[in-house]
Amino acid sequence: MALTFQLDPVLDDDLRAGVLALWTDVTNAGGAVGFVPPATAEEIAPTMAESIGAVEAGRRRLLVGRDEDGRIAATAFLTYNAHRLMTHWIWLYTVMVHPRHQGKGYGRDLMAAVEQAARGLDGIEAIRLTCRGGVGVERFYASCGYKEVGRVPGAIRVAPGDDRDDIVLLLPL
Repeated sequence: MALTFQLDPVLDDDLRAGVLALWTDVTNAGGAVGFVPPATAEEIAPTMAESIGAVEAGRRRLLVGRDEDGRIAATAFLTYNAHRLMTHWIWLYTVMVHPRHQGKGYGRDLMAAVEQAARGLDGIEAIRLTCRGGVGVERFYASCGYKEVGRVPGAIRVAPGDDRDDIVLLLPL
């Protein structure tokens, strides 16, 4: 069964709890979403609160995918550029699909929903994202139409002696 996507859902306590649970589960399954396992919800909560705060302030948009039981199964944050010369493209952050749903095509569905949402934003001509090298996710993004436009070797330190590339990808709309 497909996910149901919603841009700009109501930011209530249930949504916050669902996003935090998703972020924690994705992190602990090895997802490259800003933390390394093991991570607790308490460690992730301040970063999530910052992201939700940016949504509340109008600097970000939240796209949520819910499964057939209504649980949050996927998210992505679309972030506007504050720099006046870069307002024609957005950043895509914290792209997540719950581990129990991986392998069902929901990641591709999420990326299609992101593209559709971005096309509906006035003046947006491209989506830019970065991802952590060493996990192969750049191949997934390439299969969704994103092109690698830059790479900073060793920019992400996962652990002492484990530096990963920061890969920049772009999807022109």
